[in-house]
Amino acid sequence: MGRLKYYSLKNILAKNCDYNLIIGERSNGKTYACLKYGLEQYVNSGYVKQFAYVRRWKEDVTGRRADAVFTSIVQNNEVFKLTDGKYSDIRYYSGKYYLCNYDEESKKFIAMKEPFCYNFSLSDMEHDKSTSYPNIDNIIFDEFITRKYYLNDEFVIFMNVEATIVRDRNINKIFLCGNTVNKYNPYFENFGIKNEIEQGRIDCYKFGESGETTLALEYCADNAESKKKSNKYFAFDNPRLNMITKGAWELAIYPHLPQGYKIKPNNIIFSFVIQFNNKKVGCDVVNQNDDIFLFIRPKTTEIKNGDLVYCLDYTPYSMTRKTFLNPIDKMDTKIKSFFTCNRVFYQSNDIGELVHNYLLACVKN
Repeated sequence: MGRLKYYSLKNILAKNCDYNLIIGERSNGKTYACLKYGLEQYVNSGYVKQFAYVRRWKEDVTGRRADAVFTSIVQNNEVFKLTDGKYSDIRYYSGKYYLCNYDEESKKFIAMKEPFCYNFSLSDMEHDKSTSYPNIDNIIFDEFITRKYYLNDEFVIFMNVEATIVRDRNINKIFLCGNTVNKYNPYFENFGIKNEIEQGRIDCYKFGESGETTLALEYCADNAESKKKSNKYFAFDNPRLNMITKGAWELAIYPHLPQGYKIKPNNIIFSFVIQFNNKKVGCDVVNQNDDIFLFIRPKTTEIKNGDLVYCLDYTPYSMTRKTFLNPIDKMDTKIKSFFTCNRVFYQSNDIGELVHNYLLACVKN
């Protein structure tokens, strides 16, 4: 077995972009590399240029979880090496991280007066608006992709956190690190990432009238020649485990059309559309031999005025509703019943994933 190779920022930094999105398998070193980079920038600037560590929930940046953020950095002696022995440890206190040393005489940790890193949480951002952070030069948003709930208008909230830090100046880099657990997320949507992302490649994007804002997206390669020792614990026949071992997108297994069933036009009672994340799917209520169910497939034709469309955003269509989870009539009630009674089939797991994320967003809204 070859020596395990962890992720390196070298290739994405070479793109020299403002935003740097790094996605891949769990525990491949994405976060470690970004934290080490932030610490290097701080030390190399003469202990001036600080950085921000951002998470979604306040609980992720408080208590024991906050204490553990730099554990691997310290254990690998990175602090001692970067500071030429001046400091050897990191201490967390009240939302800030400090370089420190253990004093044998006093039996206490002696920390620097100024922190090198500040914690931020999107869910608690209102409390940070009035504070100034003139020395923060890099932002690291960790675990930006989730299979659970996003905050309402989360992308805008993240932009507000960024605005609180940046104010009226330029900063060095903004990193977003995520595991490949959900390709349908508000960040891909708002950054305009619509195409299939190829593993092992870095795609670059430009925004603004003159392309002044730049973004690099790296989908980390599957490090096949040097597998993690822990992979032996995830060798079961479950495709969702490929996210852990190979960095494949995690997709749940959704019910497909039972064998022998064929959808014919005269079996479709009525149809509607779900539009989410700039994608649309067609939903057919089907009666096959008195077995009534909902079949969801790609929507390949244009939406017409008069079509029933479920969408959380504004649409120009006359028959648009946000959700059927809070029914307002018999139609909504019937559609909801297909989901509650497990009478929904999907043409593919990818379509099932899109609908799953739409329903999660409906619950939050």
